[in-house]
Amino acid sequence: MDTFPVLETKRLVLRKVTKEDANSILNYLSDEEVMKYYGLEPFKSIDDALDEIAWYQSIQVNSTGIRWGITLKEQEIVIGSCGFHNITSQHFRAEIGFELTREHWGKGIAAEAVEAIISYGYQHMNFQRIEALIEPLNLSSQKLVEKLGFLREGLLRNYEFTCGKFDDLYMYSLLKQDFDKIKTSQA
Repeated sequence: MDTFPVLETKRLVLRKVTKEDANSILNYLSDEEVMKYYGLEPFKSIDDALDEIAWYQSIQVNSTGIRWGITLKEQEIVIGSCGFHNITSQHFRAEIGFELTREHWGKGIAAEAVEAIISYGYQHMNFQRIEALIEPLNLSSQKLVEKLGFLREGLLRNYEFTCGKFDDLYMYSLLKQDFDKIKTSQA
């Protein structure tokens, strides 16, 4: 990807995250509630936020992912992020990830952003399958992906070791043809 794809929805602009966004990122990734299922300890310093931004840039450079900053239209402040990681192009699949600052929970913003990137992934990145790996206690993320048409395929036991413990993760997936069917039925 030469130029970063900016995506617009009804209420949002999804754009590249830059070093200038470090304070915003630190603001929400230092919140224990936001970080509860993130797989990292809450951020403590601006360096943590800059490391996260560097990771966003490295996955794009290495073609293993892309991460968008979520902003409300007419506002420059990043209030969350969403994107793809662990892209496996030979198998036409990727994992999806997302988080949002707590004051914007429950407003449909994350679902709006995730739906936009899923659509982009199928149309422009040639994905056939998009996966979401979600901890069993993370009910709000499960509801979000289920609302978008993802199916729970099973439980991956002790799948990740994060924050000093092994985590089980539900494997969800959404196939291109299922997403297309949902979009057609909504039209």
